[in-house]
Amino acid sequence: MRFYYVVAVYKRYKQLYIFRKFISYFNQYVYSRLNAGMGINMNKTNVMRMLDADGIEYEALEYLPDDNDLSGVHVADQIGIPREQVFKTLVARGNKTGPVVFVIPCEAELDLKKCAAVSGNKNVELLTVKELLPVTGYIRGGCSPIGMKRKFPVYFDESVTLYDKITVSAGVRGCQLLVDSKKILDFTEGICVDVISY
Repeated sequence: MRFYYVVAVYKRYKQLYIFRKFISYFNQYVYSRLNAGMGINMNKTNVMRMLDADGIEYEALEYLPDDNDLSGVHVADQIGIPREQVFKTLVARGNKTGPVVFVIPCEAELDLKKCAAVSGNKNVELLTVKELLPVTGYIRGGCSPIGMKRKFPVYFDESVTLYDKITVSAGVRGCQLLVDSKKILDFTEGICVDVISY
């Protein structure tokens, strides 16, 4: 009996996975066709212009943002990139340094004690949603480690070195940039550290 239950659960999971991938590709197709049919091209963001000015190549991956689910996991499923290569940008405030930027895989969670240790603070706290725009110039779901209002220390989770390319936000909801991991590290002067909880 247990065996058949396990098989049934596996089949259901597989169906859901296939359905999710189908929705992801379908959304991308519809979005691209609508843009093409209506003559719409996404305007270049400040992030794109800054990368262009530095000669850094990237691929813009557009998706349909969902105000009810702004998670990086949802974005990864929309653009069809493995979740471990889709990085989210979180901003915290250290008691000594002020704002500090952390860029980690979308499924991961920050370990604030590790964050404090690597950034030279006694403690750090994540900015609230209301604080994010005044401090960074970005809103939740469209925060990028590139092009903030001021230059803050940037720390990437060490797993970034495992991949040739990762994605980060283009600075707006609805677009991720697939970029060379080494180049974005150099561009942001990012430091690779262990900052996620396990």
